[in-house]
Amino acid sequence: MTVSFPSDAELRQLAEQVAELALQKRLMMVTAESCTGGWIAKALTDLPGSSAWFDAGVVTYSYGAKEALLGVNPGTLERTGAVSEETALEMVSGALARFGAGMAVAVTGIAGPSGGTPDKPVGTVWIGWKRRGGYATARLFQFDGDREAVRRQTVAAALKGVLHSLTD
Repeated sequence: MTVSFPSDAELRQLAEQVAELALQKRLMMVTAESCTGGWIAKALTDLPGSSAWFDAGVVTYSYGAKEALLGVNPGTLERTGAVSEETALEMVSGALARFGAGMAVAVTGIAGPSGGTPDKPVGTVWIGWKRRGGYATARLFQFDGDREAVRRQTVAAALKGVLHSLTD
């Protein structure tokens, strides 16, 4: 079975759809990223005029950065690890609390090629979304492929989730 991964054109199309909705709803976006290393923010800010609807992007790989920049509770990280529903929820909530944005997305996962465990294999990714004034939600994904493929699929899933959040 051949697995197809989102192309650059597909990621750009998703980013354009996010931009259109953010402009319509007059809200700013913020990203909090770990395993994607800022790729979501890059996809969004590759679009001309993104300063009208993109506020900030934070890349937090280490526990210390997640705590200091996003307010993730050290106890959460100790208890559940960085790649968990709880951490994704705290990351997205922290990003929204720290910036003037109306919509946030956060990702934390294991892109590989190493770092996986039997409980959390390579490709395990949690993505969180939250609109200002709303509830944070998070979803677990298990992506296939190498590091690039896992990251690319994560960016697409994150943007699709933003679209879903903005159309509800």
